[in-house]
Amino acid sequence: MSSQAIHDDSTAAAPDVARVPSQIGEPAPRRRSLPRLLGAFLRDVFRTRLDKSRARIRVVAFGFAAIYCVVGGRLIQLGMRPDTPDTFKHVAAEAAAAARPDIIDRNGEILATDIRVMSIFAEPKRIIDKDEAVELLTAVLPDVNARELRDRLSSRKGFAWVKRGVTPKEQEEVFRLGLPGVGFLPEDKRVYPNGPIAAHVLGLTNVDNAGIAGIEKYIDDQGLGALHGAGFNLSAADMKPVRLSLDLKVTYALRDELLQGIAKYKANAAAGAILDVNTGEVIALASLPDYDPNTAAAEALDKDHINRLTVGVYEMGSTFKAISLAMALDSNKVTLNSRIDARGTLRYGRFTIHDYEAKSRVLTVPEVFTFSSNIGAARMALMVGVEAHKAFLRKMGQLDRMRTELPESAEPLYPRNWGELNTMTIAFGHGIAVAPLQAAMAVGALMNGGLMINPTFLPRTAEEARANAPRVIRAETSEEMRYLMRLNAEKGTAQKANIPGYFVGGKTGTAEKVMFGHYQRHKLFTTFMAIVPADKPRYLFLTTYDEPKGLPETGGFATAAWNSGVVTGKIIERVGPLLGMAPRIDLPEQPFPLVAKLGIGITR
Repeated sequence: MSSQAIHDDSTAAAPDVARVPSQIGEPAPRRRSLPRLLGAFLRDVFRTRLDKSRARIRVVAFGFAAIYCVVGGRLIQLGMRPDTPDTFKHVAAEAAAAARPDIIDRNGEILATDIRVMSIFAEPKRIIDKDEAVELLTAVLPDVNARELRDRLSSRKGFAWVKRGVTPKEQEEVFRLGLPGVGFLPEDKRVYPNGPIAAHVLGLTNVDNAGIAGIEKYIDDQGLGALHGAGFNLSAADMKPVRLSLDLKVTYALRDELLQGIAKYKANAAAGAILDVNTGEVIALASLPDYDPNTAAAEALDKDHINRLTVGVYEMGSTFKAISLAMALDSNKVTLNSRIDARGTLRYGRFTIHDYEAKSRVLTVPEVFTFSSNIGAARMALMVGVEAHKAFLRKMGQLDRMRTELPESAEPLYPRNWGELNTMTIAFGHGIAVAPLQAAMAVGALMNGGLMINPTFLPRTAEEARANAPRVIRAETSEEMRYLMRLNAEKGTAQKANIPGYFVGGKTGTAEKVMFGHYQRHKLFTTFMAIVPADKPRYLFLTTYDEPKGLPETGGFATAAWNSGVVTGKIIERVGPLLGMAPRIDLPEQPFPLVAKLGIGITR
């Protein structure tokens, strides 16, 4: 009954004691709570004891490593998101319009250039209240469609345009709104300082500054578009200006005279060009109605605003007689001394060909040209034959699409089943429709010595042009044609363009328009082609009018001599000095030496 027995009883009564005392009489330890254990741990950690230092360092290092891993993992996660600042900057840079080279005329005058503008963009994911943002933005940008903007801001994309190319005032007003997720991005915008001047040659760009027509599209097709697509960030300073063959001042004068003619003759449309016959360079071109490439592209796409010299195809009327007579002369079927029977109408089956002003007699070849005889031209074409006629027109570039730097061009229209009747009518410009510049190219070859030089809108020397120019007629035939053109300006239908001092040669062309499958007598398409000077040609002038009206001072006549011919004369007189052609007081003594050997009277 000793103390040992008492201890044993207490042990049995408390089986959950933590440990058995090592000595009799040692008090049993008390159970510790979790807060006490944590406090003891912290006291041990932060107690300055050398034997605990290594453990403390391990704990602190582990803590820093854990923090580093958390922060690093978050940075990696942010870096993988598509709307990070770096990725957004890349998207914005790709969306901004790319720079383009300047376009200048042959004298260095600016025709097209880039300016730096600000555009407004949005980050849809950062916009809190999209309806409010749309309401505020459209209030200061009234030309922005609210529904379209709401759709763009509701998209899941990280970038959306609000408006491209804003004015400084619009930029300031949007900035004052203070909308989160709306910002400004500088980009290049194409501008055309001269408005509609040479619009059909220059073409235009879209909102992304990519060429969609004219020389602008040609530049992209030459490699600029591929460079931009490959991600090359080019500036205008990195690119050499594109020089054209156009003369800005001459083009302005040409367009101005055409406009005055439209108003005077109440025509639907007009077009004109000046072509260097020795190089093929297009010095000036205008097609009316035209458009301002600085405005919306929809204006350029209007069907009434096409380039009537390369896209429109028309029956060219009697200007085609120059080609027909050259064919007959070059094939030796006739000479300038030959005579053609034009005493009566020319019948073919149920069809009858007659002259506009019938002379009802036998005509010499020069008279066929100066009187513009349909019968004479048809008879000479029949002398050559159908197949030879087709071959000659193909050689003259009239049966295939004309190709220039301008992407826009049209296929000529001609009969697939070509018989004698077709040859007869095509000889005087009916039954075949070509682009006016295409016909001018052929007449230019007849004037320059017989070389077919394709038109170009880029500078080119005569040597470069002749290197790839095939001969289509003999030099002697070319001189004969120049003689006929000069004779027609002095005594024939081209007299109204015979400006003193310029030794002009010319040919009129009047064609009835085809509508609903029938020729319309009172709806005319008139053409005039002039060569200056006729003895040593430099420039070919082309003028066309669509449905000009007769006037009291023209006696009610609306044929080419009374409108296209008159306007061409005014153009020659106005731009001659600009082209370096001052009027000559003394005309050449022997302008056509080869023709003189035939014993034909020479006109001066």
